[in-house]
Amino acid sequence: MAIAGTSQSTQLTPSTQSTAIITPASNMTKEAAMARIRQSGVVAIMRHTEASLAVEAAEALLRGGVDIVEVTLNTAGATQMIAQLTKHFGDRMLIGAGTVLNPAAVNQALDAGARFVVAPNTNPTIIALCNRHGIPVFPGAFTPTEVVTAWDAGADAVKVFPVSGVGPRYIRDLRGPLPDIPLVPTGGITSQNCADFIKAGAVAVGAGSDLVDKGVVDRHEFAELERRAHAFAEGVKAGRA
Repeated sequence: MAIAGTSQSTQLTPSTQSTAIITPASNMTKEAAMARIRQSGVVAIMRHTEASLAVEAAEALLRGGVDIVEVTLNTAGATQMIAQLTKHFGDRMLIGAGTVLNPAAVNQALDAGARFVVAPNTNPTIIALCNRHGIPVFPGAFTPTEVVTAWDAGADAVKVFPVSGVGPRYIRDLRGPLPDIPLVPTGGITSQNCADFIKAGAVAVGAGSDLVDKGVVDRHEFAELERRAHAFAEGVKAGRA
């Protein structure tokens, strides 16, 4: 688990642990942002995406039916990408920050316009900070104890990570005793299995390399990226049918 206040990445300057309330890029409330994420059902994860291709890649995702994008902060130029995407798309897409490991990173992500925050771990300080800013936060957890700890700390949903080794059945098993905690499985989600994760009770899935593949983007294969987005969107529909 990351220690609050440690350096997030070389891309982030150790800025300031600000106590000022940061205004998100739009007037969208936390409740509205959560409703949109639930409705979409797919969070497209941009990790190590070439910054100069981010807008074109996001346009392809949007054409395919995916309008939620998470830019991980271990991506070169991540905060600039968040700012660029937020400015370009406005309310057509919901842009958030992922791999957020410390409070300074939260402040930098929100300054850039991020409208939700995702972490691979549970850091109560980060959760409290996001709650104070009125921004949805999805901390990472895996075991039932970790999931409940994240939820009790104030998470809006819990990122169950990584699920590649356990599959959709694990989400169904978690929801047995924990039916009121929104779960967002991530890690190993594909267009072939996303419907099963939704059927198992996930409110949404986090889709990384199987959706926003770096090679596909680098080769400017935006029609393929659109096809992948459409396959994920259809998988969510099938899972909810």
